[in-house]
Amino acid sequence: MRRTTFLAPAAAALLLAGCGSQQDTGSSDKVSAPARTGAPSPTRSAGDCTGHVELTAADHGRTVCVTEGGEVRLTLDGTRARPWQPVAVSGTGLKAVNAGFVLQPGDATAAYRAVAAGTVKLTSSRPLCAEPTAPGQVSCKAVQDWTVTVRVSRAAR
Repeated sequence: MRRTTFLAPAAAALLLAGCGSQQDTGSSDKVSAPARTGAPSPTRSAGDCTGHVELTAADHGRTVCVTEGGEVRLTLDGTRARPWQPVAVSGTGLKAVNAGFVLQPGDATAAYRAVAAGTVKLTSSRPLCAEPTAPGQVSCKAVQDWTVTVRVSRAAR
């Protein structure tokens, strides 16, 4: 009688479960909040717009509303090994203003003034894993995306 073992499938399942769970070995002790999953937050009505919005990596996928004359500021905490790309802007309604200094290597910061009604998409990305530091290590080409939609609403007169 031949005995069947499930060792090979079990080992493969454990190996696959370990993929994507690589720990960041950057020089920073910061831990980024996990990206939000599921559907983005619903767009607010004009009455729910605010004059000031602060965004972080945890806001990925959200839609926020700011009134004309208001400000949007964002800080994406990265590391030397996993740096955020500069924030890209597409759409109308926001004008870049001085965000101050980036204090940690790998961080991305930006600030915008809401100058006209419109919709703007803010995007950035960074490597999901640090690059190998020794020969023979596996390279990871995965990317963590960050996107927030900003709706600029006319201020109540």
